[in-house]
Amino acid sequence: MTVRPGGPIPESDAQRRVRRSRLLYTAPIVLLCLLTAVLGWEIVRANMTEQARTDWPWRLQLLDMEPLGSLLAVAAAAVLARAQYARTVRPLLGWRSDWTTGQLRGGGVEWRAGVYNGGPYTAVIERWECRVVLAGEPAPESTPWTDLPAAVATLTGAGLVAGEDFQIPLYGNFPLVGTGTYETVLMGAFSRRFVDEVDAFHIRLRVVDTVGDSHERIMNCLKGARSEGYPPPPS
Repeated sequence: MTVRPGGPIPESDAQRRVRRSRLLYTAPIVLLCLLTAVLGWEIVRANMTEQARTDWPWRLQLLDMEPLGSLLAVAAAAVLARAQYARTVRPLLGWRSDWTTGQLRGGGVEWRAGVYNGGPYTAVIERWECRVVLAGEPAPESTPWTDLPAAVATLTGAGLVAGEDFQIPLYGNFPLVGTGTYETVLMGAFSRRFVDEVDAFHIRLRVVDTVGDSHERIMNCLKGARSEGYPPPPS
């Protein structure tokens, strides 16, 4: 939690899964449930008398127990294998930030934040949203999420200059390669004036992995920029 003169700004930056693939997740579970229901039906029928099985609906036989057991085992194995594979290929979204130079006009010191995928496989960005909280404004809960052009309009409306006070790229269907090297992709570069006049700049990043599951993480690009000893003295 970052404390500013305007009050505390609550954050929730834990990665979470927001959607599963209907085809690769829901379908095997539905099949498993159906086969389990059929198994229950056949177990009840098997424990009834021959006379009772001549009456409707008990005379209805859906599947023989032997093929039913095989199908049930295959369906259960598919569900477990899919869950294990999804855990293996899930992205690990993180970010890294520091004071540096080179991104903004003027060559001054800037706060630069970048995102990386620490997982073993590539994830594709499917949504990139922003939330701007200017100094003195209410906490982020009352601030809406917007696309990047709207966020830029808010910042420029507050007197900040694109390219001089901030540089924020726009991504769409951009692959975050899981190389394990923690190479960052730029989220934004911000001047000292930006850090002084903006309480928080959140990015809500949603990516889809190789099994079709969507994962989301909210990152405050200015987190740590006001820590003790920052910003560094002018170069």
